[in-house]
Amino acid sequence: MPHDLVRRALAVNQALLALGNEVFEAEGATFVRNRAAPSIRDSNHVARVRAATPKQIDRLLARAEREYAGVPHRRFDIDVDTPPEFEARLALEGYRCEEALVMLLEGELTGDAPPHEIRPVESEAGWSAYAALHAIDWQDYTVRLGRPVEPGVGEAMVRCRRAKTPPVRWWLACVDGEPRAYFSSWEGTEGVGQVEDLFTHPEFRHRGLATALIRHSVSGCRDRGAGPVVIVADPTDTPKEMYARMGFRPVAVLREWWKEL
Repeated sequence: MPHDLVRRALAVNQALLALGNEVFEAEGATFVRNRAAPSIRDSNHVARVRAATPKQIDRLLARAEREYAGVPHRRFDIDVDTPPEFEARLALEGYRCEEALVMLLEGELTGDAPPHEIRPVESEAGWSAYAALHAIDWQDYTVRLGRPVEPGVGEAMVRCRRAKTPPVRWWLACVDGEPRAYFSSWEGTEGVGQVEDLFTHPEFRHRGLATALIRHSVSGCRDRGAGPVVIVADPTDTPKEMYARMGFRPVAVLREWWKEL
């Protein structure tokens, strides 16, 4: 696979994280910040780090302390061009590393999906239905990782995701007219689209809702000009296996270094 395509896949994912937030360049890195949602790590982090020398790294870390004053965490995202000296410094200073699996679909999706009603999330009623499903998703996620449920974090995540629309589009898959699953799509940048944040209500899994949403969302990306489509998966969870069966191929591993204050 051309290395340029992998770089574009990584770039579209970083662009998706930045949408709806303040973004600025400083000290050899890209800062993403959202003062209204300080607890949301995706909305408050540093990416595209190029600081390599001890002095450059010192300045970047000091700038992060100033820019994220009042934010209860620090987070730095690592890409293929991040100097290893910077990542080593984070390890020395007690940051924790989490990984994400980047998968890319270049051809057509494989397999079929049963028909399901899929609605765009456009109205207040649609966002309320999405928020209700997301509350279950967030509860499941925190239980799986053994983390406490922090008050207000799930609601803040919904607000941050809503701020990305447009251009991101959210979809609900329904059973008997009731929303039971969700997914998002974006035509992306440089010809690479992205689909993300798949969730199905536990009582309605194994009915083809997720497959139907993936097919619908990939088609939507391509109707708006995307060719390859990227999805980012949790390497410790099972959905990555479904993505692989449908034709997504693993192309990179993202590393996120973070610590709580």
